[in-house]
Amino acid sequence: MTDEHQQGTPEPEGSGEHPFQFTDKRKVNASGDEARPAEPVEPAPADETAEPEAAEAPAQDASVDPLAGLDFEPSGDAAEASAVLKAQAQAAEHLDALQRERASFTNYRNRALRDQDAARDRGVQDVLAALLPVLDDVERAKQHGELSGPMAAIAEKLDQSLQKFGVERFGKVGEEFDPNLHEALMHSTDADATAATVNLVVEPGYKIGDKVVRAARVGVVGPE
Repeated sequence: MTDEHQQGTPEPEGSGEHPFQFTDKRKVNASGDEARPAEPVEPAPADETAEPEAAEAPAQDASVDPLAGLDFEPSGDAAEASAVLKAQAQAAEHLDALQRERASFTNYRNRALRDQDAARDRGVQDVLAALLPVLDDVERAKQHGELSGPMAAIAEKLDQSLQKFGVERFGKVGEEFDPNLHEALMHSTDADATAATVNLVVEPGYKIGDKVVRAARVGVVGPE
């Protein structure tokens, strides 16, 4: 009977090497009530999560130099183009510096020439101012006819030498009076005169270009 019972009773499912197990996953509250089983959360589809990551990748790569991570220098056409751009930039810098130096040198040369001319004019004016008493004596001797012979030739050479430096003598009888060129020492009136004119030259005037070194000292006659 025992053998029949053993033969007639089936073995439970899952017996043998892997016995059947049952686990109760329901949670029990502190009050002892049975909690509802947690609703399963459906996982997001794999395609939806993969697409945003793929879309974000190009945005990050756009801000990074693709050659920054390379451990070698670019070669070929890229290296040649980079060298050409660098050479052009250096050439532009050198050209700009050269133009600046050229403009600076031009300004310096023009300023030096102006200073040289001004120094030359001041030197001639100083020499002329020192010779004025001698020139006045020579002019008085001419007016009185006391200059003749070798002294007349020397006086002529002196005038020619002064003319080479731009010295000009002015102040003659009959010239119209100009307060910028003449200094009136005497003044008289004439009923027939229509304008103030020079009727006597005491000392002639001298000028270098437009610069009056000394005004002519004259006597003037004018209308009443």
